[in-house]
Amino acid sequence: MKIAVTYEDGAIFQHFGHTQQFKFYDVENGQITGEQVADTNGSGHGALAGFLSAHRADVLICGGIGGGARDALAQAGIQLCGGVSGPADEAVRAFLAGVLSYSAAPNCSHHGHSCGEDKHGCSGGRCGG
Repeated sequence: MKIAVTYEDGAIFQHFGHTQQFKFYDVENGQITGEQVADTNGSGHGALAGFLSAHRADVLICGGIGGGARDALAQAGIQLCGGVSGPADEAVRAFLAGVLSYSAAPNCSHHGHSCGEDKHGCSGGRCGG
């Protein structure tokens, strides 16, 4: 399994569409076996789902994310845990333990609205495996 996290200075970056780096975690048997930080090279919004697919991400942990990006991730088969904040490494460990708290309404208030409609199969609660 490969987990991607929006990444900036060790923390989860809070605006998916403006993410400049992702940290990828390779996971086998519930343990992190490798880590890599990758630059998006200016890819934004819609292109980021393709970027994650190209890096074979199975899961995305992020802060705020809009509905279009959520749809693109769902179409790519990438599990979304949005509305998460704090250190990236801690979030991944919580995900692996099955106790990562996430939001059914990841905030993207920069657009002047909340992207919290629960029409994308995200019910809030806990993420993880």
